Amino acid sequence: MRSIVKTFPGVKALSDVTLTVAAGEVHAICGENGAGKSTLMKVLSGVHPHGSYDGEIRFQGEGCSFKDIRASEARGIVIIHQELALVPYLSIAENIFLGNEHAARGIISWNETLKHASRLLKRVGLKEHPQTRVADIGVGKQQLVEIAKALSKKVKLLILDEPTAALNDEDSAQLLRLILELKEQGITSIIISHKLNEISAVADSVTVLRDGRTIETLDVRSEETTEDRIISSMVGRDLDHRFPDRTPYDGTADTHPALEVRDWTVHHPIDQQRKVVDNVSVHVRRGEIVGIAGLMGAGRTELAMSVFGRSYGRNISGTVFKDGKQIRTKTVPEAVGHGIAYVTEDRKQYGLNLIDTISRNITLSALPKVTKRGVVDEHEETRVAESFRKTMNIKTPTVFEQVGRLSGGNQQKVVLSKWIFAGPDVLILDEPTRGIDVGAKYEIYTVIDQLAAEGKAVVFISSELPELLGMCDRIYTMAAGRLTGEISRAEATQEVLMRHMTMDKR
Repeated sequence: MRSIVKTFPGVKALSDVTLTVAAGEVHAICGENGAGKSTLMKVLSGVHPHGSYDGEIRFQGEGCSFKDIRASEARGIVIIHQELALVPYLSIAENIFLGNEHAARGIISWNETLKHASRLLKRVGLKEHPQTRVADIGVGKQQLVEIAKALSKKVKLLILDEPTAALNDEDSAQLLRLILELKEQGITSIIISHKLNEISAVADSVTVLRDGRTIETLDVRSEETTEDRIISSMVGRDLDHRFPDRTPYDGTADTHPALEVRDWTVHHPIDQQRKVVDNVSVHVRRGEIVGIAGLMGAGRTELAMSVFGRSYGRNISGTVFKDGKQIRTKTVPEAVGHGIAYVTEDRKQYGLNLIDTISRNITLSALPKVTKRGVVDEHEETRVAESFRKTMNIKTPTVFEQVGRLSGGNQQKVVLSKWIFAGPDVLILDEPTRGIDVGAKYEIYTVIDQLAAEGKAVVFISSELPELLGMCDRIYTMAAGRLTGEISRAEATQEVLMRHMTMDKR
């Protein structure tokens, strides 16, 4: 790709970007959110068609001018987006060959479909039957179905955009192994990832983008290419400390916790015999950041969502106390009314209205604050949004931009702004930095730290143990829906946390 320039209204997303990928290598692309990584790959794969950008694409020595994604796939270039493009109620086999069916005279041959699907599933290491519904398998297996779908199109260049963002460690490791196996079979891969340990594990080269420009391409196998070296190139500055300095909470001032949950039990919404949260008791004080650690399925999100207006689960029992007094949180408005806010791990589905503006999203959680006699004061709404745009460093030309057009990191800042505007006493953060680069992470850590310094009580759920160790005053651990430990900042290490996270107290 040579001298690629791509402009959206009010924003130059790519400015003279050059990318060279060798045949048969795994090439990583790194950069902060909004650096232009996904946009560059959408240009390459025909999502942004020829004519909508300036510059030249050459593949296997020939010039390319893809009018759409089917044109790029015909040349063997296949992209797997961060949001998987599978139909949940169709079978695995139907998804693999959707739009590319084994058919004669308009009639699908199901024998051929199932036979070829079985062969592809074996190739990606997936043991599910081809007729299994996609809705009935986990996200990690769905990623493998996407790769099987790519292989069905005789892929030569596979593009993976944040392929492990929603996966646990085991599924991530399996996917990375598969990428290396495909490399041995001669398939070239481009992987966009914020997880530098993954890049070190599988990539041969890494190209760093910053503010829509190519900064440099590094040889990952070189001793000089360390994680700190890549981070420095991504953010344009050295990050000596990945977490802001903070004075640990001492707990001497408060008599009652800001939020206390006692004997909390939640049953699965469909399988109501199964407990997803089992007799859990936790508390957090004002000015304190308390972490919750656990592997996938430990019950962390289920605990948070059920406390926040019973947004998840059935047959919920237990009591919630705010500043020592028992409160009702049976609905979301009740929870918000008691000063509790919940920043969801799924910002696109539950946290934002993607087709509305930044200003409207920020004020949604507390509309009465910008309302006069039942009518929204648009001037006040704009003033509030503009204030958060500056203080949160949301990268956008205007607060009237659609939220869906922002990068992941900037979307997360809008979600945080929405709940900060509501003025909560207790802020529950569920994977607040998932899919966000190191530079934007530091900005969000600073905001969280400031909220604690202002006397807010913060519950911090994360799958990244270094993040919990760097930010939290205390850490609870969960496994299989039960609480397995409460560890102080002084005692907490990755080894101690992992030991408790894999403990079975049943």
